[in-house]
Amino acid sequence: MSENAPVHHSTSPSSVHGPSTSPARTSTQSRPSTPHPTLLFAIASDDPKEVERVLEHGDDNTKCAINANDTIGPQAQSALEFTLENEGLKNKLGIVKKLLGYGADPSKAKLNDSKTTDETDLDPATRYYLDRANTATTRRIDALMQRSVFRPLVRMRFGIIGQDRALEQLYRVLSIHSEKISKSPVVVFLCGPSGHGKSMLAHQFGLLLEVPIHTVNMTTLRTADDIWRSYSISSEEDAPPCTLVEFLANNEGKRCVVVLDEIEKTEHKALWSLLVPWELGRCTFEANSRTIDVRNVIWVGTSNIGNDLVLDYHKSLQRPEETLTRNEYVELMGTLRPHVSDQLGASVLSRVSAILPFVPFTTAEKRAIASEFLQESAAEHLVQGLSREQTEKVVEDSLKDFVPSEGARSLYRGVSNLLIDSMDF
Repeated sequence: MSENAPVHHSTSPSSVHGPSTSPARTSTQSRPSTPHPTLLFAIASDDPKEVERVLEHGDDNTKCAINANDTIGPQAQSALEFTLENEGLKNKLGIVKKLLGYGADPSKAKLNDSKTTDETDLDPATRYYLDRANTATTRRIDALMQRSVFRPLVRMRFGIIGQDRALEQLYRVLSIHSEKISKSPVVVFLCGPSGHGKSMLAHQFGLLLEVPIHTVNMTTLRTADDIWRSYSISSEEDAPPCTLVEFLANNEGKRCVVVLDEIEKTEHKALWSLLVPWELGRCTFEANSRTIDVRNVIWVGTSNIGNDLVLDYHKSLQRPEETLTRNEYVELMGTLRPHVSDQLGASVLSRVSAILPFVPFTTAEKRAIASEFLQESAAEHLVQGLSREQTEKVVEDSLKDFVPSEGARSLYRGVSNLLIDSMDF
């Protein structure tokens, strides 16, 4: 099997693993090898969703196969090594992210002896995610969330770039909630500049927990009743449209997610009807109607409140191009909370579990965002026509167009413009 081309599903397990195993290798004490070709074929299909399906529904041996001590392929590679060295994969980055999300450990993948560790052989996005999977903070969070019902949310770190401290604080908050239904639901506000991943992160709650999600466009609300009559702007294709009242009734007592998008852009009185649900975990929508249990709902609000505060705080740091320290982030949270309280009211904020500020990207994060967008660009014919040097130049030049108040969107625009210009190369 060539490293430079994906494996076809017609390949037999024996050809994947090489010569037939000896009786000693097939003893009951050895690792079962059956799942390994399944994972290998999933990677070779060049479909990140197929890789995720195998890792999610495969047995323990399949999941262990992603690390170096459970190897696959003719050269006894881990799944991560095989993916990184397979030049025939167009969706390599997406597959790497799935493997890392399910526990692939770069430090155990024998990458130190591989050419793939050379900075020149890895694009900034892949390098970013590999480094992120191998930090002391990552290991602490994994241990913290080990037995939590919210453990699947640790894969958020491979769904967005940046916001390491916000994720860390989120996991701390979630870890204190028991698997049992608590007295009050989880309420989290994500605040800060536009284009830094707030909405993206909010929608991953439902996706990673595999629970229903209802997103309310708060900009259209004017009265307290409007919120309950609002239809979701993120309804699943197969699910019939329903109002928030119907959504909560249909999922009563179950884990589900309600996203309140752009929460500061609504009339403040529209938030008053949320006070009892957030405080007591139940709500009644009409006089003499039954009470609905919402204790197991995760409420996620997104807001640009504190945009200037966050940007000014970031500029004041001694090392603004590096990730905030834990102490710096705690200080920023303390500064931001009263500011949000002034905007939305103390009665609302007193019921919020955590307010997480989203901060400007570091230089490494900007490069990773530009690189990932370039790899996922719809203009595939333009991207494939670029040499390695041209690709690196597009990523680097796009950083000049970064606008802190616009975040990733300014980088997307910069990359797109440079791709258009590349037509003249």
